[in-house]
Amino acid sequence: MPDPTGTLVILRHGQSTWNLSNRFTGWHDVPLTPQGEAEAVAAGRTMADAGLRFDIAHTSVLARAVMTNHLALQEMGQVWLPVLRHWRLNERHYGALQGLDKKETAERHGAEQTHLWRRSFDVPPPPVAEDDPRHPAGDRRYRLLPPDVLPATECLKDVVARVLPYWHDVVAPQLLAGMDVLVTAHGNSLRGLLMHLEHVPAEEIPAVNIPTGVPRRYRLDDRLAVQEAEYLGDADAIAAAADAVARQAGG
Repeated sequence: MPDPTGTLVILRHGQSTWNLSNRFTGWHDVPLTPQGEAEAVAAGRTMADAGLRFDIAHTSVLARAVMTNHLALQEMGQVWLPVLRHWRLNERHYGALQGLDKKETAERHGAEQTHLWRRSFDVPPPPVAEDDPRHPAGDRRYRLLPPDVLPATECLKDVVARVLPYWHDVVAPQLLAGMDVLVTAHGNSLRGLLMHLEHVPAEEIPAVNIPTGVPRRYRLDDRLAVQEAEYLGDADAIAAAADAVARQAGG
């Protein structure tokens, strides 16, 4: 018997240049590393081997997610797929931490405070001013948005609040219409979506590590309740990828 709704797959972008240098990236646009490109291609191969085919894909408006999505679909022979890109799927904005080395930040502010900023549910880092280059107000891709929706800093609670309207208004109706959907985004925007889908408590979600380049497949009922959720691919490789995320300074 076929599933009553479409299949959902979430995919965290591959390694970026600032992941490699262990910097807080947030809304800053950086490219994938060669390893990140390889992770994206491997994700596409994994999804193809699992027999997945999609009707539509979604990404953030940040290049590392856009390119991961493109490379994965190219590997699947689905580069023609319609793709919707939206700022609500962007990574968390790290405010005044954006661009800083995570290890140096921990040394300067203390490991406990840095961990609180990085991994607590509702404590944001210090904000940036609107005239700071790190504020999205000066970025052309956000020029048509109301200024009050552009963050100067965010905690995970803020990310959940901006991701869920996109889920409810755009992605959920597609799934309910029977469409198979790929969402390629970021560690925190996907963590927020996972929190909602899998009913993870706020006190537990900071410990959830979503590995880069590893597809997570959801089977949902006709009310979009999760019936099955699993990472696809080699179990040892998935565990190693999750551990690599966890070992970054501050989580």
